[in-house]
Amino acid sequence: MAEPELKSRSSRESVAKAASQEKIGGDSNPDGLILEQPATPSTLMVPAPTATSPTDLPAKGEKIVLKRSITLFNGVGMIIGTIIGSGIFVTPTGVVKETGSAGLSLIVWSACGVISTMGALCYAELGTTITKSGGDYTYILEVYGELAAFLKLWVEMLIIRPSSQYVVSLVFATYLLKPLYPNCPVPDSAAKFIACMCLTSLTFVNCISVRAATKVQDLFTASKLVALLIIIVFGFIQISTGDVPYLKPDKAFEGSKLGVDNIVLALYSGLFAFGGWNYLNYVTEEMIDPERNLPLAIIISMPIVTVVYVLTNLAYFTTISPEVMVESEAVAVSFGEYHLGVMAWLIPVFVGLSCFGAVNGSLFTSASFFTWLCVGMAIAGMIWLRFTKPDLRRPIKVYLFIPVTFVLGCVFMIVVSFWAAPFECLVGCSIILTGIPAYLLGYKWKKPHAVQKILNHFTVLCQKIFMSVPEERGPREADE
Repeated sequence: MAEPELKSRSSRESVAKAASQEKIGGDSNPDGLILEQPATPSTLMVPAPTATSPTDLPAKGEKIVLKRSITLFNGVGMIIGTIIGSGIFVTPTGVVKETGSAGLSLIVWSACGVISTMGALCYAELGTTITKSGGDYTYILEVYGELAAFLKLWVEMLIIRPSSQYVVSLVFATYLLKPLYPNCPVPDSAAKFIACMCLTSLTFVNCISVRAATKVQDLFTASKLVALLIIIVFGFIQISTGDVPYLKPDKAFEGSKLGVDNIVLALYSGLFAFGGWNYLNYVTEEMIDPERNLPLAIIISMPIVTVVYVLTNLAYFTTISPEVMVESEAVAVSFGEYHLGVMAWLIPVFVGLSCFGAVNGSLFTSASFFTWLCVGMAIAGMIWLRFTKPDLRRPIKVYLFIPVTFVLGCVFMIVVSFWAAPFECLVGCSIILTGIPAYLLGYKWKKPHAVQKILNHFTVLCQKIFMSVPEERGPREADE
């Protein structure tokens, strides 16, 4: 259908289209994936070549291409800023509760860093092979089809993102206001008001400008690293005194819990603190030279985060025993009260700032097993593409044992999750299944013309209100 249509166009349009295609270097390969070369930062709209991949269906006539404004430094800041949120200040309690000792906790934190880095490297290959923003959704859509991708987006948008952003925003507000209420709990109304202001202001910044959002991210990333640096420095000062009873060889592994369920649940707690290593893949189309900068951002940021996390936990154990840590609501605050004295209020403020930056990163455990199910499916899809489309252009190609090991680890953790917490996992599955009727009624069902017309008008109205770009439509949708 495309060739006769092109032949009937004026020569002026054909020349313009050919010149535009040559400029962006876009081409569809035999495997059905479009691999566009990075467009210049000033390029906003270019005519698109005909696509056969479900992730690359062009709009009729012209296609929107996002402006590339995220640099390597911005990418590193986004990954570090998104990962380092409230987790490192709060979740050490969950890890210690399951491991029972300082030594085993440090091993678990190191393992979490390795697992996250392996996943991030696989996503570097996915992000440079399927050069589309959208992260897990795009990769699942490409490999598994529309239903699986819809269910992923259904749970992510309706459950995981809203609940996690609300919780992190509330933690931000609580710790930010804590210095004003040193001897009593922070009022719920004040905390909720500040949390709403946090979400509203960051949403506004992200809507106005990608550059402004990345600068906010860079600023709060720096503040979080300063907070962790303070903790690490005081930890090493404590080590230099020799007064570290909980890290002595005969005490470090005392009380360790070596059960499989304990280790897996400890990994879940630690991996929650590492959450966000795949968020840069959601904005691949907005990166300058993603084939170079995406893997570099991952390679630079993941070792930094892992080292910072391990050293931070080491610092905690120089002062706080595993038993006291289990009872602590925020380990960093307890640590600050011991070392900083009258300046202990600084730590709650820094905890709040870290949450603020984490919300900004997630804007740019609901069932933890669902998260790892989607990540595992995406990387399993990468393995599938290796065998079914071996000639696909891959600027980054990781050793096969990395994705295979990661997928096996995901399967293991999901299985153990069902064994250790069957009710919670069944609730998560039920939430996923609620998306099937929505998919069948909202997408697959061919609605009467009058109903479809009303829905189209409502969609256009929402796009105008929120100043959104019209969605790209496939041939079937365009005809309707």
